[in-house]
Amino acid sequence: MKVIVAYSGGLDTSVIVKWIKETYQAEVVGFCADVGQAEELDGVEAKAIATGASKCYVEDLTEEFARDFIFPMMQANAIYENNYLLGTSIARPLIAKRLIEIARAEHADAICHGATGKGNDQVRFELTAYAMEPNIKIIAPWREWKFTGRMDLVEYARKNGIPVSTTAKKPYSMDRNLLHISFEGGVLEDPWNEFPEEIAVMTEPLAKAANEPEDVIVEFEKGIPKKVNGEALSPANLMRKLNELGKKHAVGRVDIVENRYVGMKSRGVYETPAGTILYFAHRGLEEITMDREVMHLRDSLIPKYADMIYNGFWYAPEREMLQAAITESQKFVTGEVRVKLFKGACHVTGRRSPYSLYDSDIASFEGLEAYDHKDAAGFIKLNALRLRVRANSKQRVY
Repeated sequence: MKVIVAYSGGLDTSVIVKWIKETYQAEVVGFCADVGQAEELDGVEAKAIATGASKCYVEDLTEEFARDFIFPMMQANAIYENNYLLGTSIARPLIAKRLIEIARAEHADAICHGATGKGNDQVRFELTAYAMEPNIKIIAPWREWKFTGRMDLVEYARKNGIPVSTTAKKPYSMDRNLLHISFEGGVLEDPWNEFPEEIAVMTEPLAKAANEPEDVIVEFEKGIPKKVNGEALSPANLMRKLNELGKKHAVGRVDIVENRYVGMKSRGVYETPAGTILYFAHRGLEEITMDREVMHLRDSLIPKYADMIYNGFWYAPEREMLQAAITESQKFVTGEVRVKLFKGACHVTGRRSPYSLYDSDIASFEGLEAYDHKDAAGFIKLNALRLRVRANSKQRVY
């Protein structure tokens, strides 16, 4: 039996490699996806092999991640429960897709992930896997082994000589990629506990944020970001640049209690500097380039679209159908947006586009050539017709 393990080199997956070998008497092949976690991945392959893997793929997926996953999602202004910019959620379908591709290439019998049985990631990984390979065997150790928590894993690792970084004093989990970093568990499980500033990674504490505001110009083409301050950048490098700018000004941190797909509430702290800047900048450009009814219709679909990503349905036909509509809505979302970053805030201060629908002659309070104020009377009276009929009927409520 051959099993492809989604491997990070952290506590869970380091234990999983050895556990799979012992439990299934299987050959283990690791796969480590670089999606921008900014960790030193040199040595990960050797660590996987030392732990028991026959080999380990280590692949840089950052450009594909930004181009084919983050940017299409940002075109939709996707946000879950009005707070979460889906940083972890959107990385999972890419990792699972590549996991299946490697399983095919290796003629493997199964794939394995380290997601817990309480979380959302198990759903995201497995829905993608089944969408691509309907008969694949999936091993989820957290649903099988007898370990009850991460401290059990720490002890198992110690007994088996597996080096890990998690300790009893610092048991919260972190997950980082090009879009964000998440903190969950441990001290954060009590929603009254304040987020410890010393564990922040992608945003400065407000007290240490830059004391002077900074203007940043983001240029979009059909809803896809292309340049920052006039400099053309690859998708991944554009994200890195905005992360750097956002970090300096403490932009993009949220502390939320969200509703997991499996039914429970979970507290998480997320840092999403580049994503936050893009979210506000993109919306600012849409304000002058999108038709009102197109915008309102697209906005009405955002909660459903965000749910699909959060719940793991990136490769579902309904998400693909919605994506086609979103892409169509973006065909004139081209231009530049200026945002001001300061002390945790991102404010749109200017927008311009060759496809702008904003007409100053019409919008101005001065002059009557383009807009006759008298026309408003008939407009209002027609819109009030059903209200007047109701007022004259027995349904009168006032």
